[in-house]
Amino acid sequence: MNMLFLQQISCKCLGGSDAHATTIGLFNTLSSYTWDAKVVIALAAFAVNYGKFWLVVQLSPTNLLADSVALLKQLPVILEQADPLEPPVILEQADPLEPPDILEQADPLEALTNLIKAMLDMTKCIVKFKELPSLYITPETPALATATAHIPTAVYWTIRSIVACASQIMSLIDMGHESIESTTEAWELSSLADTVSNIHSHLKEQLALCYQHIDEKRDAEAYQTLVRIVGMSHVDNIKMLKYLINDKKDQLPLWDGHSNRQVSLDVLRRKNVLLFISEPDLTYDKGLFILRVLYNASRQHPSRPESQYEIVWLPAVDRSAPWIKAMQFERRKASMPWYSVYDPSLLYPPVIKYIKEVWHFNKTPLLVVLDPQGNVVNTNAIHMMWIWGNLAFPFTTAREDGLWREATSLIELLAYLPLISTWISEGKYICLYGGEDIEWIRKFTKTAKAVAQAARIPLEMLYVGKSYPREKVRKNNTTIVAENLSHILPDLNLIWFFWVRLENMWHSKTKHGNACLKIYYF
Repeated sequence: MNMLFLQQISCKCLGGSDAHATTIGLFNTLSSYTWDAKVVIALAAFAVNYGKFWLVVQLSPTNLLADSVALLKQLPVILEQADPLEPPVILEQADPLEPPDILEQADPLEALTNLIKAMLDMTKCIVKFKELPSLYITPETPALATATAHIPTAVYWTIRSIVACASQIMSLIDMGHESIESTTEAWELSSLADTVSNIHSHLKEQLALCYQHIDEKRDAEAYQTLVRIVGMSHVDNIKMLKYLINDKKDQLPLWDGHSNRQVSLDVLRRKNVLLFISEPDLTYDKGLFILRVLYNASRQHPSRPESQYEIVWLPAVDRSAPWIKAMQFERRKASMPWYSVYDPSLLYPPVIKYIKEVWHFNKTPLLVVLDPQGNVVNTNAIHMMWIWGNLAFPFTTAREDGLWREATSLIELLAYLPLISTWISEGKYICLYGGEDIEWIRKFTKTAKAVAQAARIPLEMLYVGKSYPREKVRKNNTTIVAENLSHILPDLNLIWFFWVRLENMWHSKTKHGNACLKIYYF
């Protein structure tokens, strides 16, 4: 078919008919083919002619047969102007509004190359529409419907451009120097290149919209699949992890922060996995420091039951995130001792959507727990880990309920200082107070001591400052000690930890409100 069509192109061009009539004649020959097939057949037929032309041009300086053919085809003048080792350089299209003296400088060879490139780009674009998966897009989709309406016009101008290019090549062969010096052909080819490029730009926009529509459909399907998979019972955690982390065959998806190398998901097989979910530019705050301390402690005693878990960092980032976040992710990944996803792009958009909509991630880090079979047993264990540390293993919601039932009072959970433990063992009443107003502190402590003494209550008071303590709290500590107003937490980090732990108790208790807990207020 290509050779027959090539002959028709040659005959029609040699016949001297106008370009439109020639194009319509070729359309009649291709009437039984689809629009994409029409343009592919036409371009393939032209490529044979164009290929023979430039093969002779390129080989003639080193091949005697090619040189003889070039002489027979009267190509010596062309060879003097063209680099035999490279095709013509593609220059910027001429502006049709430029004055004639600029157009007179146009080179038909350059215009020919520019038009051929525009034709090739157009043909590729038209074929891509044909290759769109019908499972995710239909002819009624607005973007595809718009493109379909414009494709016949695109095919017409592409084939008309093929006719013009074929005619130009014949002119170069038959007329030699006179054709090369002419700017009429260059102007026609440049004008066609502009027309084809403009139509191609419009089709590209519609193609991008089609791809966007397909991605949305695929993501919605993948999201529903993920919802179904997470809700099922599993016997192997690797299956579940592969749905969360795209396990490409040619790439190891995890980064081992301990050995500084890429590893496969198999390192997590049959293990308790804690998915540490945060933004990629996670700030290295004290909360992350505490998690590191607990994780390192578990590595020091690997045989203990409470050490049988692994942490995997999943940066919940949209693919449209700026590149600076990717840089921050690399720095953070390199500083973490546990596993991390090697590349944020391995977390597909449906996974990010699931993390945000079902696990309710919203900037604040989460610690989602998977048991050795891959079942989700806790959608956020970070609060219980802050409260009980590794004693909360295996970090399930059932274990959290049990720990709350075992607790007898809030003060015991806050008894991370030997001083508080001593007061509890001695049966003393404990008053925790805070604030920044030193005058109020003086009045409050004086009144509380007087009431306790009158009621013969063994009272101990502890100043806990405020959350995110600053210099004013430090100065209050100094004053309280100097005036013997009460006991203090001597370090601002201890004050911060007290409030963070108390906040996590509140979150955990809210989630497990049916647990029994005695809270005393003074």
